[in-house]
Amino acid sequence: MNHTFHIPVLGLAFSIDTPVKVARYGISSVVSIVDDILIERMRQFYAKKIDEDFVPISSKVPDFRAKRITAYLNLLKQIVDKQFDLLKCSEFSPGSEISKYFELLPDRSLLKKLYNEMLLLSDINTKKNVQTELRKQLYCGSIDVNIMSKVDKMNFSSEGDNLGDQFTDAIAALRGFAQSDLNSSLILSAGMNPRLYSSLEDFYDFYPTYNQSFKKQIILKVSDFRSAFIQAKFLAKKGLWISEFRIESGLNCGGHAFATEGYLLGPILEEFKQRREEMADSLFEIYQNALKTKELAVDQIPTQRLTVQGGIGTADEDRFLVDYYKLDGTGWGSPFLLVPEATNVDDGTLESLEFATQDDFYISGSSPLGIPFNNFRKSSAEELRLERIKKGRPGSPCKKKFLVSNTEFTEQPICTASREFQNLKIKQLETANLPEQEFKKQFDLITEKVCLCEGLATSAYIKNNILEPKERTAVAICPGPNLAYFSGRFTLEQMIKHIYGKVNLLNDIERPNLFINELKLYVEYLNKEIDMQVEQLNEKKRKYLLKFKEQLQNGINYYKELIPNLYNEKEIYRNKMLNDLLKFEHKLATEIFI
Repeated sequence: MNHTFHIPVLGLAFSIDTPVKVARYGISSVVSIVDDILIERMRQFYAKKIDEDFVPISSKVPDFRAKRITAYLNLLKQIVDKQFDLLKCSEFSPGSEISKYFELLPDRSLLKKLYNEMLLLSDINTKKNVQTELRKQLYCGSIDVNIMSKVDKMNFSSEGDNLGDQFTDAIAALRGFAQSDLNSSLILSAGMNPRLYSSLEDFYDFYPTYNQSFKKQIILKVSDFRSAFIQAKFLAKKGLWISEFRIESGLNCGGHAFATEGYLLGPILEEFKQRREEMADSLFEIYQNALKTKELAVDQIPTQRLTVQGGIGTADEDRFLVDYYKLDGTGWGSPFLLVPEATNVDDGTLESLEFATQDDFYISGSSPLGIPFNNFRKSSAEELRLERIKKGRPGSPCKKKFLVSNTEFTEQPICTASREFQNLKIKQLETANLPEQEFKKQFDLITEKVCLCEGLATSAYIKNNILEPKERTAVAICPGPNLAYFSGRFTLEQMIKHIYGKVNLLNDIERPNLFINELKLYVEYLNKEIDMQVEQLNEKKRKYLLKFKEQLQNGINYYKELIPNLYNEKEIYRNKMLNDLLKFEHKLATEIFI
């Protein structure tokens, strides 16, 4: 990779076509393949844009979900390949596509250094020879895809018959990617799904080729070492290799937040650093044995990258993480929501994000999945939710049904954000004769759920002028809290220069170290958990909360020892970080009781 960062998946729609915007410059990005309805509409949009015939794939066609995903990914590849070919053929002149490619590279890149040397050459023939060599070394960014493993509902025929495991949402999405022409990576997130993981065995592209490379690679997005090792072993036993562990902060991230049991990012990275080689050796032995049963073989450990994402805000933080923890790269997600060139954020939402403060970003219970969700108070979807409650009609019409999971009142699952569920649940609540304060608390928990299937797709429709008549305009968006430190709209060039330390796009307000920001989120999360459990605190929950608190203290102790190693930060910065740690340590000891 010529760039040291990637753009992670951003909601359902915000990065749905990001490869078309950045891949030709060598930047890898991740597309969500959850919403095949959105995908089909974006395929229609781009087919029209490149003057290509669009043949719709009806929902009545067998295996339509997988076929829609395959068709869209192939179209993305077609567009990106053409863009990249044109870029490689362009002239080395100011403002040209190929010049932009090299200008965006980090100064540490050997390719960037060769490019800069070429610019200084006076001999025309020598210059042309170096330009030829530069063209040969260009790499296109990868068009990677993301599947949330647990978003895997069963599907039924029009007669109500279960279509079986092969047609669940996640497995159909996997098939859509596996059957595409892409030579890229599948990112598996949100924990292990044995049914989905076992299905990976069915696709030849995930196995090593004659030269021990992979047409399609597997990346695990993880939040701790133990979980990563367990999942990787499960796959290794099936002859499947993990090409990258993508470590993400449990809470200091965008989208769904998967809180660890108090394990903080620094100690997690340290364990990966210390045990990385041990894990690779162990996995390779299992992997080799599994390949033998399939009459395949590899004679050396395949590449296994290690990256991190979640809450990185400065070039110094980025550089320290890569150098100190021996990482292969980083992920920068939420800040790219402020880059119209790279992502799909409609003007109204973008304007709200531009001037947002820290209080506008919060971890909510809005997700129908029952998983903490990073939310934005000023989103139009949140406004619509409150308006519906005020009118006495909480909940949303449920059209897409990607997140249906509850069978409390119905035989087939329904969504907890739906009007149907919330109406039934509130009626049940009204019969419980609860005190007013407790009733309100339970009512708020029920009505906090918001429709993500619609809300997380709408922005792309608005921005690309493909919103259909009578379609709702409410946009849900899920930035990480780190976005509060950025203000304004930025060009792709500006954001990349910020990542590489050439400009500073942060607000003037003081920004703590990313480890401190995450610690703050975890302390707040623990406080909230204690408040919610206080009336029903059994011994099991008490042990969980005590362990959580203990791990936070262990993390604080780790960071105290880490501070002297922050070689690229000034003494005043290191002192501020120590003072912040001491404040949280005091809070844990004197204010949080279990």
